[in-house]
Amino acid sequence: MKENKCEVKTERFNLENHKLYILQGVVPKGYEVEARLGGVRLQINTFEWNNASVFDTQNDKKITVEVQLPDLLPKKEKLELKVVKNRKSLPWFSISTKKLSKKAVEVPYYIEDENVNFEQKTCNIKGWAVDTSKVKILLIDQKGVSIRFKFHRMRRPDVVSVYNEYSVSPACGFYIEIDHVSGKKYTLIFQSKTRRSEYQVILSRRGILIKKIWKYYRRGSYYLKTHGICAVFHKILKNVKAKRKGILQYQKWLSKHLPDRAELNKQKNERFSYMPKFSVVVPLYKTPKVFLKELIRSMHNQTYSNWELCLSDGSGSQSPLKGFLEKICRKETRIKYARSVTPLKISDNMNKAIDIATGDFIVFADHDDVLTKHALYECARLINEHRDAEMIYSDEDKISMNGHNLFQPHFKPDFNIDLLCSMNYICHLCVVKKELQQKVGKLRQAFDGAQDYDFILRCVEKTKSIYHIPKILYHWRNHDDSTSKNPKSKLYAFEAGQRAIQAYYNRNRIMAKVVKGEYLGLYRTKYLLDSKPFISIIIPNKDHIEDLKRCIDSIELKSDYENYEYIIVENHSTKESTFNFYKKLEKENAKVKVIYYQGNEKFNYSAINNFAITYAKGEYLWLLNNDTEMINKDCIEELVGYCTRDDVGVVGGRLYYENDTIQHAGVVIGFGGVAGHCFLQHPRGSVGYCCRIISAQDYSAVTAACMMVKRKVFEAVHGLSEELEVAFNDIDFCMKVRKKGKLIVYNPYAELYHYESQSRGLEDTLEKQKRFRREIEIFVKRWSDILQNGDPYYNPNLTLDSQDFSLKRL
Repeated sequence: MKENKCEVKTERFNLENHKLYILQGVVPKGYEVEARLGGVRLQINTFEWNNASVFDTQNDKKITVEVQLPDLLPKKEKLELKVVKNRKSLPWFSISTKKLSKKAVEVPYYIEDENVNFEQKTCNIKGWAVDTSKVKILLIDQKGVSIRFKFHRMRRPDVVSVYNEYSVSPACGFYIEIDHVSGKKYTLIFQSKTRRSEYQVILSRRGILIKKIWKYYRRGSYYLKTHGICAVFHKILKNVKAKRKGILQYQKWLSKHLPDRAELNKQKNERFSYMPKFSVVVPLYKTPKVFLKELIRSMHNQTYSNWELCLSDGSGSQSPLKGFLEKICRKETRIKYARSVTPLKISDNMNKAIDIATGDFIVFADHDDVLTKHALYECARLINEHRDAEMIYSDEDKISMNGHNLFQPHFKPDFNIDLLCSMNYICHLCVVKKELQQKVGKLRQAFDGAQDYDFILRCVEKTKSIYHIPKILYHWRNHDDSTSKNPKSKLYAFEAGQRAIQAYYNRNRIMAKVVKGEYLGLYRTKYLLDSKPFISIIIPNKDHIEDLKRCIDSIELKSDYENYEYIIVENHSTKESTFNFYKKLEKENAKVKVIYYQGNEKFNYSAINNFAITYAKGEYLWLLNNDTEMINKDCIEELVGYCTRDDVGVVGGRLYYENDTIQHAGVVIGFGGVAGHCFLQHPRGSVGYCCRIISAQDYSAVTAACMMVKRKVFEAVHGLSEELEVAFNDIDFCMKVRKKGKLIVYNPYAELYHYESQSRGLEDTLEKQKRFRREIEIFVKRWSDILQNGDPYYNPNLTLDSQDFSLKRL
C-alpha cells in the first residue's frame, strides 16, 4: 500500500504578516521544497517541526514551509509548491491567486463538528476561530435576518500552539446551540476588525446529503490518488460488509426498554419481604403548577406504593402555591408540605422537606422533573437484593419543556470516585438511607447551586454500600436557564461544585487543588506533591533506536521532573548501530541504565518487563513503550499524582495515533468480545460520550504502553503474567490489581503519542495468530465473571460492538 509521503496537512496566512503563507505537512526524506508563482520562484524558509515526529515514519519527515509572497499578487496565476530531488519532482500544493487573495481577508476558522437534529429542530456546531482582534460570531438566515443562538466559549490550547506568531486568546473555541431551526440553510459569520469569513450551515436533508457526497468524493479521490484502485475496491468492500444500520434514535430505543402495561401491573401486585418507605423530598419556589402537577402525577403513577411526597414551599408568605398545595394534601394523605413565611434558599428549602420525612430512604427530586413509573419499584427491588444498600443512583435523561420529548440519556458507570471528582455524574435519581443522611447531616447553604454535589461527596465518604441501577428512572427538565442545558446561566453553581470537591479533598487530607475543567461542570484535580518520589521508567527496546531516542528526548526536553531513572531493556537487537547508541546514551545521560534480556528470543512483553523490575530502584514504575512520545511537560506529575493515593494502584494516560486520533482513553472489558480501548480513533479534541474522554475516572484497565504503577502493588500481584506474552497482559495485570482492591485511573491530562506496533509489527503470521488466539482463551477463562456480568465501569445499555459508547442495538 502506497504511503502518504507527500501531503499538506494545514495551510494558512501568518496572522500578523499577510505576505507570509505557512504550510505544514509531510514530504519524503531527501526532498527539498520549491515554490513558484506564475513560474517565478519564490523565497521560502523550511524547517522541521519541533514535534516533527508526529507524522514521522521511516521514509518521510514533517516540515513547515513559510512562503514569502509579493506585495501584489498577479491575477489568474497559481501558487505551486513541489518537492524536488535531483531531477525528480512531486506536486505538493497548489492554490490560485484568486483563492489566495480571498483567504487573506478571511478570519481563520475551523468547524470540527456540526449536528442537525430534525426531530428536535436543533443544530449544534463546534469549532474555533482566531484573529489578532476579537472575533464576533453572528448567524443569519437566507433573508439576512439575525438568528438567536446560545454561545459557549471554550479554551483551545492546541489552536494557540499552532498560531504561535501571535498571542491568540486561549478561549478561541466555541460551541453553538441553535433551537427552532427552519429553512434550508443559515450563514455563520466570523467578523473581526479587519477580516470576515462565512460558513454555510446546511439544514435540509438533501443539502446535507449532497455535502456529504461531495466530502466523500474528495476523500475518495485523494485515497485513489495515493493508494491505487485495488485499495479503493478493498476499502469499499470492507465498508459494505461492516455497514451499520444508522444512528439509533434514543426515543425509539427507550420505548423498547420501558416496562409495558403487563409488566407495570405485575410490579403493582408484587410484595417484597421488605417494603421500605421512600420519602421523596422536593423544594418548591414559585413552581409553575403545570410542572408540579406532572411531578405529582408521576408519583401517583408509581407501581410501588409505599412512598410519601415531602414538599417544602420556600416561596415566602405570598406563595402562589398555598391554595394548590393545601388542596392536594387533603386529597392525598401521602403528600405533605412545609411552608415558610420568609423566602428560602435552595439548601434550607430542601432541608425543611427532609425534616418532615418519615421514610426509611430519602429520595431527592427537583420541583419540575419527572420520575418514571417504575422508579421506586426498582429501588425497592435493589434494596431487597442488597440489604446493605445505603446509597442508590440511576441513569437519567432530559425532558423537553412541553414534556413531549426525551433526549440526552446519561448512562452511567457503577460507583466511580474519580469520575465523581470530575463531574457530578450521580445527580438523579439519588436515594440515600435515612441513617446515612442523619450521619452526614443535611444540605449546606455554603454550597448552594451545588448543594447536592457536596451532599453526595459527604455520603460517599461514610459508606461503601453504593449501588447503581442501570436504567432510566428520572427525566430532568430542560429549561433555558437550567444548568442541564445552558451551563453559563448559573456560573455560581459550578464555582460551588469546585469548592465542594476541594472540601472533600480537604476533609480526607488529600493534597490536591481543584480547578475548572475544559467545560463548565467539569473539574480537574491537580495533586500537590510534597516531594517527588523516585520513578523507574521501564522501556523495552529491540533496534528501533530512532523510536527510543524520540521517546527519551521528549521526556528530557519537556519534563521538569528530575527524580527518575531509565531502565532500557535490550531485547535481542541485531544491528551494531543499536549497541553503539546504547553506549552513547549511557555515557551522555547518567540516568540511563541498559540491561540485557537473555530470555527466549520470541517476544514476551511480560517476561521482559518482569526482568526489568529486578533492576529498578524506583518506588514507582512507569512502564513505557519505546514508540511513545510525551506531549505535555507535566505528564509525569499527572501520572504520579494520582498514583500516590493509597486507594490507587495503576494510572494511565491519553494516547494518540500519529494522525491525532485517540489510541487510548481507558479500557472496557467486553469490547470486541474480550477488551478494547475506549473512543478509538476519535479526533483529538473530541470530548466523547458525556465528556468521558476529557474526564479523569476509574476504569477496569489501562494500556501498558503508558502505565504508572506502585512498585509494592506490582510485586503484590507478582508482576505481569508471562503466559500472556503479547496481548492482554496489561489488561490482566490491571484486573489483578483491581482484585487487590486498588483503583485503575485514567488521567486525560497525561498525554502522549503512541506509534503503535512499530516495535514488534502486526499479527500477520500464522504463528502470531495462533499465539493471539491462545492468549484470548487464557484471558477469557481467567476473567469469565466480568465478561459475563459486564464491566462495572461501562453501562450495559451501551454497545460492545463499537468503542464510541453508543446505544446497544435493539
